[in-house]
Amino acid sequence: MPTRDEAFMQLALAQARQARADGEVPVGAVVVQGERVLGLGRNQPIARHDPTAHAEVMALRAAAHTLGNYRLDGCELFVTLEPCAMCSGAVLHARLDRVVYGAADPKTGAAGSVIDLFKTRRLNHQTTIAGGVLAEECGSLLADFFAHRRAITRQEGTPLREDALRTPEARFENLRGFPWEPRYLTDLPSAQGLRLHYVDEGPTDAPRVWLCLHGPQGWSYQFRDLIPAFLRAGHRVVAPDLAGFGRSDKPKREATHDMDWHLQLLRELVAHLDLRSVVVLQAAGLPLGKGLQLTEAARCEGLMALELRADAATQDAFEAPFPDRGHRAALRAFEGWVAPDDPIEPEEGAAAAARALSHYLEQAR
Repeated sequence: MPTRDEAFMQLALAQARQARADGEVPVGAVVVQGERVLGLGRNQPIARHDPTAHAEVMALRAAAHTLGNYRLDGCELFVTLEPCAMCSGAVLHARLDRVVYGAADPKTGAAGSVIDLFKTRRLNHQTTIAGGVLAEECGSLLADFFAHRRAITRQEGTPLREDALRTPEARFENLRGFPWEPRYLTDLPSAQGLRLHYVDEGPTDAPRVWLCLHGPQGWSYQFRDLIPAFLRAGHRVVAPDLAGFGRSDKPKREATHDMDWHLQLLRELVAHLDLRSVVVLQAAGLPLGKGLQLTEAARCEGLMALELRADAATQDAFEAPFPDRGHRAALRAFEGWVAPDDPIEPEEGAAAAARALSHYLEQAR
C-alpha cells in the first residue's frame, strides 16, 4: 500500500511521462491541499517558448488559479525532481508549507544538492523539505530520457536543433476547425528519437478505427471536416502527421524520406496504439495506405482514397508547418514517389468528402 507521499508522487510521475511524450525533459509536479489536488504541471518550456515553464511553476499557477489567490498557505508541492533556484523561489513566494521531491538534481538543485534556499533563515517564510520519495523511479525516467537523447546525438554526429527540426508552436495557434488535443510519440524504434504528432479521438473500444493519412503536401489538418462525422458514428479516429509534416519533427535530409521508412513508422504507430478493425483513409496520391493494408492485414479491414485540397480560406493553415525551405525536405522527397489514386467520390474537396462519408457513417450505425 503506497504512502500518502508516494500516491501524490505517482500523480507527478504521470505528468512527467506526459512531458516526455511531448519531447520535454520529463519532470512533473502536483500541488495539493490536504487530500485535494489543486494543480498539475509538467515541463513545457519548449512548447511554450518560456524559460519559466517548469513543472513546479505550471503547477503553482494552476493551484493559484483554483484557489483564486497567489498565496498557497496550507499547501504542498510534489515534484519528481529537486527544484531549481527559480522554482524554489516561487515556492517560497507562494508560502507553501511543504515540498516533496523525488530525484536529487546535482547540477541545479536548490534544496540541498547545489545550494539550499530552504535553510536560509533570514527569509520571511520557511518551507519544509522532504526528498527521495520514489527517487529511483523518478531518476530512471530522467536517465532514460537523456540516454536516448545522447544516442540520437551520436547517431546524427551533431546535436539536434529544435528550431530546425520542429515547427514553432505559434504557427499552429488559432487554427480554424481543428480543436483536437495534440498527442506525441517519441519512442517509436524507427523514429530514432523524432517526435511524431497524431490526433486520436473517440472511444478506444470503438467498433471501427479510421486511420487518416494526409497527402504529400498536407498534414492531419486535412481531415478537420471528417473527424466530427466519424465521432458522431461512435468510431475512433487516428490522424498522424508523417515525419517531416505537420507538428511532427522534420528531418532535414531528403534522403531520409524513403517509402519503406515511412511505412515502418506507420506500422510501429499502429502496433503501439494497438489499433484493430482499421479502415485506412488516405489522401489520393499517397501509396502508404496500400503498403500498410498488405503488411498489417490482421489489423486492417479496408482502404479508401479521396481528394483533399486546400482552398483560399485554409491555405495559411496548410502552410503553417512549413515556414521555410529547411522544413520542406519531406515535401520535396515525396514528389519523387507519390502515385495517383482514384478518389472516393467524383467531387473534389474536403467538404464534399465530408458529406459523402457522413452519409456513409449514418448508414453504418
